[in-house]
Amino acid sequence: MPKKNTFARRTPTDIALHVWGILVFVYLFVPIAVIIAYSFNNGKVLANFRGFGLHAYISGINNDIIVSSIVTSLQAAVGTAIVSTIFGTLGGVALARARRGAWWALGLTAILGLTLVTPEIVDGISFLPWFVTVGVDWGITPLNNGLVRLIISHAMFSMAIVTFIVRARLAGMDTQLEDAAADLGATPWNRFKDNTLPIAAPGILAGALMSFTVSLDNTILSSFVQQPGYTPWPVYIFSAVRVALRPEVAAMSTVMFVLTLLALGFVGFVLRKAGGNATEIIKTMAA
Repeated sequence: MPKKNTFARRTPTDIALHVWGILVFVYLFVPIAVIIAYSFNNGKVLANFRGFGLHAYISGINNDIIVSSIVTSLQAAVGTAIVSTIFGTLGGVALARARRGAWWALGLTAILGLTLVTPEIVDGISFLPWFVTVGVDWGITPLNNGLVRLIISHAMFSMAIVTFIVRARLAGMDTQLEDAAADLGATPWNRFKDNTLPIAAPGILAGALMSFTVSLDNTILSSFVQQPGYTPWPVYIFSAVRVALRPEVAAMSTVMFVLTLLALGFVGFVLRKAGGNATEIIKTMAA
């Protein structure tokens, strides 16, 4: 059976919108492609192209300051993902089960929403004196650690992301499943483990990935709470740009970009294994 020519049936408006959409994506992704291409520049300055090679990658790996900043960013991102996933999951489950119009649910939603819309510079100005007061003046020494400060500050708004994703995932859950399990004698923990958790798992995983990536590229808040020896990668790049952007920065940024894509692919693979179709996966990731 011959295929129908759907392109011929499209109106000029549809074609113009498609072309506009393609141009927008090209505009957004061409700069990233240029940075990836220039990461193979053998020159000393990024803009001065001296031929293709792996010199920038080798130089970046052998630079202790660059490696330390990348390790700090990865540690902070993993710690943020763990903390925000635990508390965000609890918050999402609580909000999904809350009675309609409950005051505490409305208050919690408002507070979490406020953390998402608050400018990061305001968060930075607030966190810095708070860490100094609690860590130095009150003597709670763990808060004097730069990595702990990064994790706490990043987890603050990442928890809201995880909470809303998990709540959206559980919004359509049939509560009769847990009622039936309770009638069969299942304990509250077993009902949660066997019914709620498998349904929420894709949302939890997507929230953890979002927390990881949001922490990885945070610059403004990190620049306020960072301490010597715990400079994250975005702050290092911001400082390096003031002098001259070197190919090592592009090379290591490319590595971080690839790691993020691999993490995204892993989450998509797990979601598909969990039985979700493409539409559900996109909805979960974008919730």
